[in-house]
Amino acid sequence: MSTSLDTFTQDWHGWKSQRERDLADPLGWLALVSLDWLEDKPRAYEGLPGVWWQDADAAYLDPQGAVLSHEGERVTGVHRFELVNSGATTRVAAGDIEIEVARRGGYLIRTHDPKAPVLNAFRGIPAYEPDPAWVLSGSFEAFDEPRPTTVGAVVEGLSHVYVSPGIVRFERDGVEHTLTAFNGKEDGLLILFTDATSGVTTYAANRSLAVPAPAEDGSVALDFTRAANLPCAFTDFATCPLPPAGNDLPFAVEAGEKLPYERLG
Repeated sequence: MSTSLDTFTQDWHGWKSQRERDLADPLGWLALVSLDWLEDKPRAYEGLPGVWWQDADAAYLDPQGAVLSHEGERVTGVHRFELVNSGATTRVAAGDIEIEVARRGGYLIRTHDPKAPVLNAFRGIPAYEPDPAWVLSGSFEAFDEPRPTTVGAVVEGLSHVYVSPGIVRFERDGVEHTLTAFNGKEDGLLILFTDATSGVTTYAANRSLAVPAPAEDGSVALDFTRAANLPCAFTDFATCPLPPAGNDLPFAVEAGEKLPYERLG
């Protein structure tokens, strides 16, 4: 038992260290220093090269002589970015900074700067101590057809649409709970949730839980010790989704990441 617990704890610390390395990326989420929504007429934005605008389908950049590149190619004239709403983003390199283009309803641009104060002050993520009692068994029930699911966002008036392949059921203290799942990495699932710790010891808006792909019988393992903060927990320049209706657990999940130091005042 001791060996098993030691392995569990070591694996968790490895996960936590990787999480912190990812967040400390010099051009990652903590490097964000601005967010601007594009308008339908070309205009410049403070501290950024060129002029930017959008229409109903795409975002546009005119570098106006600035040295910029996109996907390794110099941007020499008006460049068009057509992205999927709530989908992947793309970036324009401008010297030491990168300007991220995203579609979140309308188009936005946000700046990643390796000199960002939040990044340079980063000192890790506070978390509950790992306890294997928070690894719960559940079952995945797929819908007949994946369901588009609209959720709110931390930005007022904004919404996201994701595809839900099904639900996860699990028990805690003899009570059954159901959570809507989204598609995660590879064949896994992603669950956004809140619980009785939200807004107390953990970030109020949400936490996320990556769930490995279900076994053939639909069984899944919910390792709440790896419940993670979304980028909006660290920066005001993120547009993170809120959990779908029903994903508010009525008990305290005293496991996983806590409220970031950046939000503790």
